Amino acid sequence: MVIHESAEDYLESILIIQEQSGQVRSIDVVNKLGFSKPSVSIAMKKLRESGYINMAGDGNITLTDSGMEIASRIYGRHKTITRLFELMGVSPEQAAADACKVEHDLSEETFDCICTFVKGLAAGT
Repeated sequence: MVIHESAEDYLESILIIQEQSGQVRSIDVVNKLGFSKPSVSIAMKKLRESGYINMAGDGNITLTDSGMEIASRIYGRHKTITRLFELMGVSPEQAAADACKVEHDLSEETFDCICTFVKGLAAGT
């Protein structure tokens, strides 16, 4: 299934907010991503219609299983790439910002090699 980078960013943000505060509302996504309320509203509608999120009557947003799968994959990539950049000496803030730029575009082969490399560095090899 092909999913656009923007949808991946929204799903990843929902997961991060959920981990940080336990619940997610559209305004939380607006604040995290810095997008307008109407833009986030449209995106949430598309994600709901695509089966990636559920929205409760009180406005609480939760990831469906398929949404969680995508969000977890992207967030895992983000954390691993951020860690690689930090190990290279990049500041944590810049490493996280740069990881956001590349996390969607790396091939599985390259990402697998990054994972192996980072694990090797962490193990001291």
